[in-house]
Amino acid sequence: QVQLEESGGGTVQPGDSLRLSCVASGLPFRSYSFHWFRQAPGKEREYVAAISRRGSATYNTDLVKGRFTISREDDKNTVYLQMNGLKPEDTAVYYCNVDLWRNGALVPYWGQGTQVTVSS
Repeated sequence: QVQLEESGGGTVQPGDSLRLSCVASGLPFRSYSFHWFRQAPGKEREYVAAISRRGSATYNTDLVKGRFTISREDDKNTVYLQMNGLKPEDTAVYYCNVDLWRNGALVPYWGQGTQVTVSS
């Protein structure tokens, strides 16, 4: 059974940093790419960043603008999202995602999310 568990969220002030973690289980971690998404109140879920099996990172550059860094630690089955220079508009629930092929279809798996609130 695939499980994703996010942690590291909290309430911070503008300009502060947070590091989110996503621990995955029930799958061969090294074989998959992982993604971070976020969803603000009243808005649709949006893509934030992705990291490939080999550690190549891609970002929603309009959203991140060089402030976030995604990384992975395969020995710990963990994906990270380092967020610097946080802004109030970064307030959202942040979700970890992996897509697995199941019976010929690509199935998305999500964690429960971790709340990030940026407020002065």
